[in-house]
Amino acid sequence: MPLCTFPGEIHVIDREGRELNRAISYLKEQKMIGFDTESRPVFSPGQRNHGVALLQLSGPDHAFLFRTQKIGMPKGLCKIMASKDIQKIGAAVRDDVRGLQRFNRFDPHGYVDLQSIAWEWGIKDKSVKKLAANVLHRKVSKAQQLSNWEADELTSAQKMYSATDAWVCLEMYRKLLATPKS
Repeated sequence: MPLCTFPGEIHVIDREGRELNRAISYLKEQKMIGFDTESRPVFSPGQRNHGVALLQLSGPDHAFLFRTQKIGMPKGLCKIMASKDIQKIGAAVRDDVRGLQRFNRFDPHGYVDLQSIAWEWGIKDKSVKKLAANVLHRKVSKAQQLSNWEADELTSAQKMYSATDAWVCLEMYRKLLATPKS
């Protein structure tokens, strides 16, 4: 099975300013975007959970990786996350949204959880990896999943992994919408 990787430009946003404003402008123009978050993994009982370290939002040709531990959830980003006009496509979105609301409250609207709708197409496996295999006939690497998302600099592997994780949700949803339900 071929590997699925994000084919567009990846933008890391770690401070407010021009790049953040460009990202928000691009995302506001989209009708559907891929959505995911990453958090620093916790390996030991009692170890502190640091919360969401990265918010990934992807259109078809640009993926934006927002370093929430550095910039929080700016007002413009909260407006996108609350917009009824932009569908945010992800997997297990409830926990991701709850984690983002720790930075700044917003009223979430427009979310599609692939894990909640996959059954309509007869798909029982709900992980992103298995959904991608079933829907797109592509393999999604999870090698970076347990890496340090709070590192000062993200590695190129982390950037590709996190961009792909958001974008692949968008691609799967588009494919599902074009496929008759079971």
